[in-house]
Amino acid sequence: MADPTKRVLLAAPRGYCAGVDRAVVTVEKALELYGSPVYVRKEIVHNKHVVTTLQKRGAIFVDETDEVPEGATVVFSAHGVAPVVHEEARALSLRTIDATCPLVTKVHREAVRFADADYDILLIGHEGHEEVVGTSGEAPEHIQLVDGPDDVANVTVRDPDKVVWLSQTTLSVDETMETVRRLRERFPSLQDPPSDDICYATQNRQLAVKQMAADCDLMIVIGSRNSSNSVRLVEVALEHGSRAGHLVDYADEIDETWLDGVATVGVTSGASVPEILVREVLEYLAARGYADVAPVVAAEESIMFSLPTEIRRDLKAAGKSDKMRHDASFAEAGSLH
Repeated sequence: MADPTKRVLLAAPRGYCAGVDRAVVTVEKALELYGSPVYVRKEIVHNKHVVTTLQKRGAIFVDETDEVPEGATVVFSAHGVAPVVHEEARALSLRTIDATCPLVTKVHREAVRFADADYDILLIGHEGHEEVVGTSGEAPEHIQLVDGPDDVANVTVRDPDKVVWLSQTTLSVDETMETVRRLRERFPSLQDPPSDDICYATQNRQLAVKQMAADCDLMIVIGSRNSSNSVRLVEVALEHGSRAGHLVDYADEIDETWLDGVATVGVTSGASVPEILVREVLEYLAARGYADVAPVVAAEESIMFSLPTEIRRDLKAAGKSDKMRHDASFAEAGSLH
């Protein structure tokens, strides 16, 4: 039974962004087209459920290119790879499918262009994150990492008049802008990227949380701990007034004591999270009296990316659809869409 004193605020948009959807469908289509196994370098997206589900269907996840047998098929993850990884794949005669998010590819191209113009590139991001590793590999002699506002004091450049900043696409918008502000205090001629590097989906999900947070006693963010954008959503919720916030992969990770004295629960999910996991959290909450669900709509999203060129070509040759839709053949295994 619903408790009239209890409610859920459900963020919109939430969950899959266009780049994640494209990457997941790429692996599904590759399995359909080439059969198992299909190798994937790194996690295709940072979500435990997605990775586990694809493993059950025949995807094999590896950390490095040299773990893929010579001549096999390998998919590069949505986070992007450095040019050296493409070279490694060619040396092993691998069939490669590049599922790098187009918005990450845009940052790679910006890095190459500014490096060619001999700029010092200040890449705002988290050390060791796969996206940062891939972007840095495009121009390692020109790029230095700035890991948040407190790292600004460590930056050194050759020419203060030839400096540009770029960023990882999944960061906190507010923290990134604070980092840029501090960088500009040190380097007044600092150039901005040609267009915003933080992806539309990251910004929209943070915007929804900002609108909800002050009304929430508890914010539950569905997402994995290695998902940068999911971790940021918890931080944004706490910074904007939520009394508590937690990150969970699954509904059964919710500690029922979190609900003690809680009237309003906010629910959202990171950009690599399938909607089925959100539904399970809502069912968990409904069973405990939180059946009143009100959407908080911060933006509308209609962006869709086409599949990578390599797999579209092979799908067409095989007479198969290259549409960005979930394959019915996988429905029994549990939809990822």
